[in-house]
Amino acid sequence: MKYDLIIKGGNVVFHDGVRKADIGVKDEKISCIADSITEDAKEIIDANGQYVMPGMVDTHVHISEPGRTEWEGFETGSKAMAAGGTTSYVEMPLNALPATINKEALDLKLEAAVNQNYVDYAFYGGLVPENLDKLQELADAGVLAFKCFLSDITSDIPGDFTNVDDYTLYKGMQKLAELDQILCIHAENASVTSGLSKEFAREGKNSGVEYAESRPIVTEVEAVSRAILFAKDTGCKLHLVHISTSEAIQTILKARAEGVDVTVESCPHYFAMTAEQVDEIGPRAKCQPPIRKAVDQAKLWDELLSGNIDWLTSDHSPCTEDLKQGNLWEAWGGISGIQNNVDLMFDLAVKQRGLAVEKFVDLIASNPAKRFNLPNKGEIAVSKDADIILVDPNQSYVVKREDLYYKNKHSAYEGRKIDCRVTKTIVRGNVVFDLEKGIVGNPIGKLMSAQK
Repeated sequence: MKYDLIIKGGNVVFHDGVRKADIGVKDEKISCIADSITEDAKEIIDANGQYVMPGMVDTHVHISEPGRTEWEGFETGSKAMAAGGTTSYVEMPLNALPATINKEALDLKLEAAVNQNYVDYAFYGGLVPENLDKLQELADAGVLAFKCFLSDITSDIPGDFTNVDDYTLYKGMQKLAELDQILCIHAENASVTSGLSKEFAREGKNSGVEYAESRPIVTEVEAVSRAILFAKDTGCKLHLVHISTSEAIQTILKARAEGVDVTVESCPHYFAMTAEQVDEIGPRAKCQPPIRKAVDQAKLWDELLSGNIDWLTSDHSPCTEDLKQGNLWEAWGGISGIQNNVDLMFDLAVKQRGLAVEKFVDLIASNPAKRFNLPNKGEIAVSKDADIILVDPNQSYVVKREDLYYKNKHSAYEGRKIDCRVTKTIVRGNVVFDLEKGIVGNPIGKLMSAQK
């Protein structure tokens, strides 16, 4: 047969708009896009009434295998991604043990990932105080980018990730500029956030609003500003992760206008919840940077709808349920959300606030694929990988823990009604998720490499 798969009659989202079309897939690639394809195929999918768009390219995911596989593993995490419309991801150098700060640790992760992923994947290398001499070997081994923390994540567990000091940040940027690598930064001032957290915990200030106030907006802006200042001097390419405030985004836009090579992401949880709602949700909504107050979230929405945020990521950071107990100071900081990202943000941004669907696709797929040098990903076009999702804007569902594929079935979105749904996820022409059947077939995910 001429095609392995034909997707018929859907509202296909292209970079310049939406139009009804058929898509033919052969040998894992999009081989034809036409008003109507009449030839036969091994499989035909009727997409009438649904959006057909590129799958999410999620560049901020924590899978804790090896070392903390009880938190999340490649199999369970990638099943959740498939169910949520993510077709490829880049995995962070923490929370696995050992952290991915040298080739030996990367090799352990590469070995663990084989034949477990239902979607395509790649890895970060870490920048920490003790591995300035390991950045070259990680780049040579194929990591897509590097990650460091400016906030305090000191750990007494051998092999765990640690934050950088200013010397490491500066010297690391010099080396990564030489290697033509992107440095992705968690930007919060370590001294102020650590000090305020201890003070607030001691005084019993346990509310969601008080937790946000313990990591004030200025701590994000200061860390962003410091990173940009170092980038100006070193020429290092920057990406600022999970930015939560308009003030930080404006700082980034100003630097970009001055010639700094910098991009910025934010995450669905900063748009879906407010600090005032955290008390009701509980520690499942704890993360760093924190969920912001409603007044600050409104300004973040303005940035997104104005096109000032380059893309969206999950920052899926799961843990065992016991680590989500206690108050906001005691609980683990991280949100499990990767299974609901596409649905949730399509509902909030496209349906409720009128964001153009093609701009939504830029946010979840096209922009991250371009920045991370993944030319076969992120777009519906001939010769691209057939990484495609179907989204029904007229279906609704309530997030229930029994439907979650995570190893630990908890989410900040439990009980939330979402007014659209991913109904099918296709990775390189292979259906990996179907709303009626669930996960389909065996893990077919492949390791991705950047093409510079």
